[in-house]
Amino acid sequence: MDKEYSDQTWDLVIESKNKFFNLNLKEIWEYKDLVWIFVKRDLISMNKQTILGPLWFFLAPLFTVVIYTFVFSEIANISTDGIPGPLFYLAGTTLWNYFQSCFIGTSSTFTSNANLFGKVYFPRIVIPLSLIISGLLKFSIQFIMFLGFVFYYYNQNLINPNYYIFCLPFLILLMAGIALGTGLIITSLTTKYRDLTYFISFGISLLMYITPVIYPISTIPNSIRFLVEYNPISPIIETFRFSFTGHGTFYFFDLLYSFIFMLIILLSGLTLFNKMEKTFMDTV
Repeated sequence: MDKEYSDQTWDLVIESKNKFFNLNLKEIWEYKDLVWIFVKRDLISMNKQTILGPLWFFLAPLFTVVIYTFVFSEIANISTDGIPGPLFYLAGTTLWNYFQSCFIGTSSTFTSNANLFGKVYFPRIVIPLSLIISGLLKFSIQFIMFLGFVFYYYNQNLINPNYYIFCLPFLILLMAGIALGTGLIITSLTTKYRDLTYFISFGISLLMYITPVIYPISTIPNSIRFLVEYNPISPIIETFRFSFTGHGTFYFFDLLYSFIFMLIILLSGLTLFNKMEKTFMDTV
């Protein structure tokens, strides 16, 4: 290289990024406005051409709780560990709906946005992050309704919230991390193996039934309890339910297991996503 070129300082250097793991937080921050544009797009698209609009954020989980209470409490007579039925099911579905929406949205990042990715450059991780944030806004709306139930049953002396409620931000972080990491792995694999898209709905339904959303862990036979106990989402929902009602179970090491699993799955998802985003346009 000529000396006159080697001595120059360049304003912008474009080079190949071949690192196995590359998460440029500075670049993501520079595109923060784009993140909010995608968040706004997600919220608007969900309420587009609906009469009730954002009211569905309240009505959908409310209808679900009514059905669960009637079917599982009244007909199947499944125990709720002393927690009033509506509050028990709402505690489970509030967190589960957040995980489900984040996972399903993230798991189709590449296939759903292929046309956009092929036209303009921006950090691809921006879209999964926007889905996590928009899901958090929906969770906040449903959480307000959940708090209304908590105050009602607390005034009836049927529940006893405790100081573990301060763990809520940590529980949300765990849910978001597991959903994001798992979704990134699935969307990276679906660029080559489209068959996985057909198993997403089935898989998320199966996962819900091995998560204590509609039943407490205490009702599970010992022979199959390990399926629920090794599910990293189970301690999160159990801790959430225990903190706001005073009923159920809470074990520190179970929550630590969920945290370790979240770190592993998130780092794995980010690594695979970073690897596939360079070549996915050739296969998608």
